[in-house]
Amino acid sequence: MKRIILLGLLIWSFTSWSQAETQALKHANSLYAKNKFEAAAKEYENILKNEGDAPELYYNLGNAYYKSNEIGLSILNYERALRINPTFDDARFNLELAQQKVVDNIIQAPTFFLGRWINYLIQLFSSNQWLYIGFVVFILALISAFLFVFGSSYFLRKTSFYTGIFLLLISVFSIFFSGVRNQQLMNHRDAVIMSGAVSVKSSPDKSGTDLFQLHEGTIISIKSTLGNWDEIILGNGSVGWIEQQNLEII
Repeated sequence: MKRIILLGLLIWSFTSWSQAETQALKHANSLYAKNKFEAAAKEYENILKNEGDAPELYYNLGNAYYKSNEIGLSILNYERALRINPTFDDARFNLELAQQKVVDNIIQAPTFFLGRWINYLIQLFSSNQWLYIGFVVFILALISAFLFVFGSSYFLRKTSFYTGIFLLLISVFSIFFSGVRNQQLMNHRDAVIMSGAVSVKSSPDKSGTDLFQLHEGTIISIKSTLGNWDEIILGNGSVGWIEQQNLEII
């Protein structure tokens, strides 16, 4: 039932832009509406190349690739949309739909609950949104400091003091989270397997021992690079080497 609902969302959901559409975007959307998904994908790619990126563009591109049965490329672009805007629910729903077609079922290694909670909190907003929150809360902290200094009663000064300390901490954490989100966006090493099936080697060489296979759409992290080989790690802790031509950085 969940698959049917998500498929319905994929078919009927199509992002509308708040700004006026460019002619290229109108043409790409028109191609998509006419079920010319491969042609629409090429148009979205050109727009991203020539006019800059946006989560809505990556989302629409992911939809076009999904409808063209390009699962790896659809997952890649849904992930890119979510890196820019982690609160993009439509992209997250469609990503879940695409991931149901991935052969590999990687069981994530358990992590400490506090780390998971902090990471989830950081990803609630983009880097700019966290920075804006930090700035606004800092202004409120300054107002609390003003009330503490010039308050007319002991209760008001005491309340303003503790409120100001609390707001200042929130401001500091917000700015810190902004920096972390920026690092996640700019310096991440996550990638998607683009080949139908690829062998992961024990060493960065074709003669290395085959450790296991990965399939199109699987998300991995890159530990290091040697020539045209990447050392990868999976969510379950498995490591190995894979040729760069078989993956694409998110």
